[in-house]
Amino acid sequence: MRVSSPYFDPEFHRLQERIYGPKVSIDNDSMRDCTVIKVDGINKQGLLLEVVQVLTDVNLSISKSYISADGRWFMDVFHVKDEKGNKLTDQSVIEYIQQAIGSTSLDGLNLPDWTKTRSHTIEFPRSEKPNCDHTMIEMTGADRPGLLSEISAALSGLRCRIIDAHAWTQNSLLACVAHVSDQHTDDQINDPSRLAAINDRLTSILKARTISSFSEIPMVTAQEANTPESDLHPSRVEWSVTDLERRLHQLMLSARDFDESYSLSSPNLISEKKHVSVEDCDEKGYLIVSIKCNDSPRLMFDCVCTLTDMQYEIYHASGRSCDGYAFQEFFIRHVNGSTLNTDSEKERIVKCMEAAIGRRVSKGVRVELCAKDREGLLSDMTRALHENGLDVVQARVATQGDESVHSFYVRGISGNPVRDMDVGFVESLKKEMGPMKVAFQ
Repeated sequence: MRVSSPYFDPEFHRLQERIYGPKVSIDNDSMRDCTVIKVDGINKQGLLLEVVQVLTDVNLSISKSYISADGRWFMDVFHVKDEKGNKLTDQSVIEYIQQAIGSTSLDGLNLPDWTKTRSHTIEFPRSEKPNCDHTMIEMTGADRPGLLSEISAALSGLRCRIIDAHAWTQNSLLACVAHVSDQHTDDQINDPSRLAAINDRLTSILKARTISSFSEIPMVTAQEANTPESDLHPSRVEWSVTDLERRLHQLMLSARDFDESYSLSSPNLISEKKHVSVEDCDEKGYLIVSIKCNDSPRLMFDCVCTLTDMQYEIYHASGRSCDGYAFQEFFIRHVNGSTLNTDSEKERIVKCMEAAIGRRVSKGVRVELCAKDREGLLSDMTRALHENGLDVVQARVATQGDESVHSFYVRGISGNPVRDMDVGFVESLKKEMGPMKVAFQ
């Protein structure tokens, strides 16, 4: 007699998720000056970050937000505006949001053309999937004047073409994520011995500092972009700007940029008005994180990223911005359901949230450069800036086809602010680098 076991669909565990959401409603009628986006459905860990990242990907600023996810159901409400401060009316962006939120994969979904990230005067290209075979290199280490120039020169000397790169500095620490390919073939780099050589060279540069407290910080990995734990692998995965920024947040957090003991003699260039407090909510067992600071378009993304990476789950939240100032409140518990309401834990949350806000603060004068791509272009640009007494404290580089766009925040090598750029410096830069567009903010 044949005995058969019942059949269970492998996707059965996702049945509730497929039936109950998330559902996205985009309303342009209720509010006079903004679009209201409502997202609701069955709750799952990390969904708030997913929703906020999608909205950030299409460059929407969130002026108000209400989040409730206590239990098996969630409801998120966002008041949003586009980059120009108007309602969201572009149908391609609306369709992208509706498809992207809740999708288990974003394969086949392309960001609408107008949402390509722009600098103030120069547009950043976004790599297309057919051209995104690359190796991702992550770096953290002690910052010093000229470090980015040394790194870019080393990559150029190792025959690496930098497709795009993002670098942040804070409290004398640097985190950088770069996508590179072979300089001559433009293919991914998958030779283990070559990857090891890249790793060794960059690690030696990051360790070139005679301060014992930084001895354990330098870290270089070359890895597959969708699996951060893997070793020395190429990648064919396209990362959005927010994917890269999320990774930078994780790198800075792991390097403990929130620890003031790592801050050396570099002065605090920006007197950033911010206040973070943590209080108990004994009745519900939450910790309440309250934030008051200068507003920025990606503030909520930065805060949700950091709380998620610190292994906290957000049950309720609200936020609003007014006259360039933002107020946000998060009701959190640890992912295992516990509340660690010790003074040391509260102090850690405060420091980590202040660090997350500070990473994106503009640290100097913004210099935007657009030129025809060539071998060693980034190395030459950063070297020229360094030789003219300028230190790069934030950087973003993007390359597509034969065009390369660079955005740097620079300050004096001594740490002093740069009040204005010398016209002679601009002319000498153009003479050395060739024809290019140059803009300042």
